[in-house]
Amino acid sequence: MKKMQMGMVALLVAFSAIEIGLASPNTVPAFLWSPHLQAGNGGIDVAVNYQVMSAKDLVDSVFTQGGWSNILCSEKKVEQPPVVDVALVFIGRELLSSDVSSKRNSEPSLVNTLNGLFTSSNFSLAFPYIAAPEEERMETLLLSGLKQACPHNAGASNIVFSDSCFVQDGTIHKLSDLQSFKDHLLARKETRKEGETDLVVLCSEGSESNSQSGQSHSERESISELVSSVEQSGSKYTALYVSDPYWYTSYKTLQRFLAESATGNSTVGVATTCDELCKFKSSLLEGILVGIVFLLILISGLCCMAGIDTPTRFETPQDS
Repeated sequence: MKKMQMGMVALLVAFSAIEIGLASPNTVPAFLWSPHLQAGNGGIDVAVNYQVMSAKDLVDSVFTQGGWSNILCSEKKVEQPPVVDVALVFIGRELLSSDVSSKRNSEPSLVNTLNGLFTSSNFSLAFPYIAAPEEERMETLLLSGLKQACPHNAGASNIVFSDSCFVQDGTIHKLSDLQSFKDHLLARKETRKEGETDLVVLCSEGSESNSQSGQSHSERESISELVSSVEQSGSKYTALYVSDPYWYTSYKTLQRFLAESATGNSTVGVATTCDELCKFKSSLLEGILVGIVFLLILISGLCCMAGIDTPTRFETPQDS
């Protein structure tokens, strides 16, 4: 009970800091928690990092402060055997830092779910202000951080990503839906060797894509069901949630546009040919532009001619 109260206080303080205006429109929250990890050296097991950090710094903090390097790196497991079986990563597309405490948040159930998981865990870290990555994806940064933290052996055979994650690595196994993740975790429970830890990364496709594809699982449902599946299997876990909405929106819009252009399925109501009215308007605009150019040339010529200053009279030379 005391640990839960400490977690609740820490989370409320973080939410209050966001609410008073410290959050930027370009920052997103991240939460790291585990019911099975314990803080080392008798320190506190609940902490909030108020610094505005980059996504790469977040990944570094997860592997150092969160202890994921000791969990996932094979060479470090010999020195300190891992206490968890699964490392879960949820990459969402919905939350901004300002949405966490906003009363007008469109996903209050997601915030409540994260709040419950965070405050009920033995080990919790909150990062309220993460600068949303602009060039690299969060899942790509996570994979790069894993390879950097574990240069000799990252246990690639135990890494699973969802199809919605944008990673280009032929060695990474991908799963299509939530049920596939449940089946994978159940199968790994039976075949996992002692000392092995699986990395499971689930990327949300966003509410817009879910409605278009007919999928019924929201971010809250995916997190709740996957965590429940791990707990019911008896596996010990640590989890990370981080939001990454910006690049995903622009990328999916561009991807959909290119796909429609390639297949000829243009958006309904958008003209792709130029009719008579279109040709008339284009010719009219061309004529106006050409007329403006000639008018500028004429005005420049007149100004130059007006600037010529010649003498009004010529004196007769005196006879010597």
